[in-house]
Amino acid sequence: MPDAKIRGKDDMDALDRCDVLVVNPERVRAVRERLVTAAEAEQMAAVFKVLADPSRCRLVAAIIEAGELCVCDLAATVEMSESNVSHHLRVLRTHGLVRARREGKMVFYSPDDAHIRVLLDITREHVRHGHEGGAAS
Repeated sequence: MPDAKIRGKDDMDALDRCDVLVVNPERVRAVRERLVTAAEAEQMAAVFKVLADPSRCRLVAAIIEAGELCVCDLAATVEMSESNVSHHLRVLRTHGLVRARREGKMVFYSPDDAHIRVLLDITREHVRHGHEGGAAS
């Protein structure tokens, strides 16, 4: 490719689009067959929207680290009021990220499933990777 140009950070806007319109129908078809559905994309976006709140990320991380925590211990761990923690836990529970278990007057929270840990671990690794070598976030 004699006309190929290696683009740097200053050329990022130019990388957002092609200079010519050439569609590879086989490649488009193959990707479409594996692409998430619109409904799945909506559900995925809803999970990320819930986790977009830093307090909720910390709460989920604390629950994952402990395996299970009561509201009082969670509030002390993340240094938030029990009322604020309860509000965030309600949102997390509604979206299937944590589950609650009552024992007498205490309510304990745990991750809803192992996928939550994987999701947070991968996200944390991605964030840390972005800071290696002086990369800006």
